[in-house]
Amino acid sequence: MSLLGNILWLIFGGLISGLGYIFGGLLMCLTIVGIPFGIQSIKLGVATFAPFGKRIVESPGANGPLEIILNVIWLIFFGWGIAVAHLVSAGILALTIIGIPFALQHVKLIPIALMPLGRSLQPADRGPSAAR
Repeated sequence: MSLLGNILWLIFGGLISGLGYIFGGLLMCLTIVGIPFGIQSIKLGVATFAPFGKRIVESPGANGPLEIILNVIWLIFFGWGIAVAHLVSAGILALTIIGIPFALQHVKLIPIALMPLGRSLQPADRGPSAAR
């Protein structure tokens, strides 16, 4: 089911959202100071192409001093704008019953858009029944 959701997501705006992350990341990589932010933005763009069936995972050092400082800088300059864009998209999509699953994916992307360093989208655990 997540494959169908991801295909529809790409058709109805996910491709543009992911390309926006990647394009912004490439622009940030033009400066030495922006490289850590650019790399993270590109990773987010690739992950945004297929958000269905994924969850946000924190790396072990996600709340270290350097990550916190970089996340605050990201939040001030980039994160709040990206989060507002996801929120507005979710609000518009939630107006229709068909758009609700896509709205939920935008809402899921808000926390990682606000503080991306030390976090990533990983496949969701399906539990012990998935191994059968």
